[in-house]
Amino acid sequence: MSIIVQKYGGTSVADTMHIQNVARRIIATKQAGHQVVVVVSAISGTTDDLVKMAYELNPCPAEREMDMLLATGEQISIALLSMAIAGQGHDAISFTGAQVGIETDRSHTKARIVNVKAARLEEALTQGKIAIEAGFQGVTDSSDITTLGRGGSDTTATAIAAKLGAELCEIYTDVAGVYAADPRVVAGVRQLKRVSYDEMLEMAATGAKVLQLRAVEYARNHGVRIAVKSSFDDSEGTLIGEVEETMEKAIVSAVTHDADESKITIFGVPDHPGIAATVFRELADEHINVDMIIQNVSEDGITDISFTVPGEDLVRGRAVVDGLVGTLEARGSACDERIAKVSLVGAGMKSHPGIAAKMFEILAEEKINIDMISTSSIKISCVISEDEVERAVRALYNGFGLGQEFQAKE
Repeated sequence: MSIIVQKYGGTSVADTMHIQNVARRIIATKQAGHQVVVVVSAISGTTDDLVKMAYELNPCPAEREMDMLLATGEQISIALLSMAIAGQGHDAISFTGAQVGIETDRSHTKARIVNVKAARLEEALTQGKIAIEAGFQGVTDSSDITTLGRGGSDTTATAIAAKLGAELCEIYTDVAGVYAADPRVVAGVRQLKRVSYDEMLEMAATGAKVLQLRAVEYARNHGVRIAVKSSFDDSEGTLIGEVEETMEKAIVSAVTHDADESKITIFGVPDHPGIAATVFRELADEHINVDMIIQNVSEDGITDISFTVPGEDLVRGRAVVDGLVGTLEARGSACDERIAKVSLVGAGMKSHPGIAAKMFEILAEEKINIDMISTSSIKISCVISEDEVERAVRALYNGFGLGQEFQAKE
């Protein structure tokens, strides 16, 4: 009997009516002949409410206590869903991350999974029960509760699917799948039917919020097939996995954007070996994710270093940099919160020159200035002004013909 892992986001369990709907969907999967493990997020809005309360009480709450607090949201969801399934005549049992054995490192609020034991899940499945697991949370080797960061329930689901050898990991959300651009920005945007792991990794890293980046990494590393679907209808959704090479392949699959980015610049840094290593080691030790990095050409032995960080890391990142200015004998630092990143992603870009040139031409026609540029074999990202990002997304979506199934060769 094959195992299906299903993950339901906060909007899918927003109230008792939605929870009953999710219970019916889960039961239908079991009745179709599958063993079912379900990973659930906190009810929509719960985590934000808890964060707000925490900061009203303490402007700098300890990360350990934040994890203790935020992990309670998922416990509400799993208990209610288990009750709903039982109310519809089927056996279900709920587990926290610690009960299942989701072991993580000690990085509170952004923990990484290091091991999944899952013996209790396997026991529940053997007994014919539906297993309900709290997403987003785990436990350290010292028995402290941790959380996996925003979207962490996606990673919980893929990690469990890998451990159990599941046939499929279904991620249910409030959208019908993965799109070629943000549906809130581009009207009538095309849904993608299949996306490769590499493309989804780049999309998640450059602003697509449908899946957490680490969930895609985990899925690729362990060969877990993911289907992103809506919990509100029976549409086919988007399948993420290994994609066979075809004669007719989209050059560019999607345009993504992220307005939750900030740029930090250190001015007048002495240009000698070890300076960059010092800066980025200090940031890494504070678990601050750095994305794009630019170091200007040295003049008279002095240079500037600029880099981008997620908006949530700006305060801590700036504190690190301010502490380094004197140590490095730099002239000063500054930050810019009014930036955004717009990106083109597509596996077909590897074999088609001229994509970057066309992207820059489209942005130039829109009179959108480019501040920073970063590329990989299947991605081009530009940092631009935050107030121009939606216009840039629409221009690139139309300019590259992303509303069509395949674009003409450049």
